[in-house]
Amino acid sequence: MPLARATHLTRRGLLAAGGALGLGAALAACGDDQGKDSGTGAKGGKSGPWSFKDDRGTTVKLDKVPANIVAFTGVGAALYDYGIQVKGVFGPTRTTAGKPDVQAGDMDISKVTVLGNAWGQFSIEKYASLAPDVLITTMFDDAGTLWYVPEESKKKIAQLAPSVGISVYDRQLTQPLQRMWDLAESLGADMKAAKATDAKKRFEAAAARLRAAAKAKPGLKVMAGSASDQLFYVSGTNLSVDLEYFKALGVNFVEPPESAKKQGGGWYESLSWENVDKYRADIIMMDDRSSAIQPADITKATWKKLPAVKAGQVIPRSPEPILSYDKCVPLLTRLAEALEKAEKVG
Repeated sequence: MPLARATHLTRRGLLAAGGALGLGAALAACGDDQGKDSGTGAKGGKSGPWSFKDDRGTTVKLDKVPANIVAFTGVGAALYDYGIQVKGVFGPTRTTAGKPDVQAGDMDISKVTVLGNAWGQFSIEKYASLAPDVLITTMFDDAGTLWYVPEESKKKIAQLAPSVGISVYDRQLTQPLQRMWDLAESLGADMKAAKATDAKKRFEAAAARLRAAAKAKPGLKVMAGSASDQLFYVSGTNLSVDLEYFKALGVNFVEPPESAKKQGGGWYESLSWENVDKYRADIIMMDDRSSAIQPADITKATWKKLPAVKAGQVIPRSPEPILSYDKCVPLLTRLAEALEKAEKVG
């Protein structure tokens, strides 16, 4: 699916993707701030007062740069790429085999405290034990809902530390990428380091390559899909940061009608496996998250008969991109390569 399992979306409306705890640390001042600064924390590892205005319009202010950071796994992975180590994570972190989940990126998961590895899991006790300075996650709606923070315990969680939300809702990939860059810089990351600047240059080059590939083969249709045991989900480009960006670069996507996406909160259309051939596609991008069935494990005969599948024109897609330039380069590159090599089969 384009966001999360269908149950997620039900629990979160549009996403239809303990009081006994001691509150030892005083909360920092937190409120709406209409100032110009989007992040005015310590630079280059320096200490001092820290503030950051998130995508809810809320400015978090602390007396010093946060040291005890807890983040959604993918956010922790992005910050890690910029040299910022978080203490705790929540969200898909370990696979059932004990290996790092795809959303953990290059993080050494043995060095972080995992508060919860699946939807609805968030240990408030473990969270409190970390003495968190700030919680950072993404937002997949326009209501400021913090991704993977359980609705039923969000008030208790909010009492322990202020939060920062980075929106990945209804905007192109480059916007949250820049916001994560700004956040990392405010936390003390060296954004002039070769690792950071080179990754940004590689991203820009990969974007140019994808634009050229799309322009060279405008007739190729790309479908973004996700597989579950009972249903196949087709994403529209609207709302998703990666697909909106790819479309802006000229990629020609299959677009389910709005009427068909109502049950998916506007994100996707649900199809039975008998109807998986509803749309003609030359390339299929498949959800790479551990919550989705991967192409090699799909046994449905209707799937195997799809022209793109028979032609070997199926590639991974990351519906929840790790928001560092380094991790987003492959997203652009593999789609560009697929377009360059693909034949018209749909």
